[in-house]
Amino acid sequence: MTERQSIYDAIGGIDKVDELVDRFYDLMALEPHFQDLRSMHPQDLSGSREKLKFFLTGWMGGPDIYSPKYGHPMLRARHLPFKIGLKERDQWLACMYKAMEECGISGNAAKQLEESFLNTADWMRNQAN
Repeated sequence: MTERQSIYDAIGGIDKVDELVDRFYDLMALEPHFQDLRSMHPQDLSGSREKLKFFLTGWMGGPDIYSPKYGHPMLRARHLPFKIGLKERDQWLACMYKAMEECGISGNAAKQLEESFLNTADWMRNQAN
């Protein structure tokens, strides 16, 4: 990954974002240890999948496709109705890290994503523990 190359480009663009998000939600739905995380989402995950794909595309340095359709992300505000403590944060991170690994995202891009995901997930917490 070069200094000017975005994480989006480094991991493979929209195809890799789509693969990552699909694997993330598949793991969430299939793995029993992500049950609490899954229960926070609607039965039909298609809208959640689309929103995360659109958001991550811009967040990783690709085109902004989220805001024109859904407005400003307002991540924390949109998640305030949900109890997000350490357990929920850690389940989200474990699910995303496993999806990254299974999708072959590694090296510097993976390290940068892991750190950014950790910072963002921790910022989303609205419960002390």
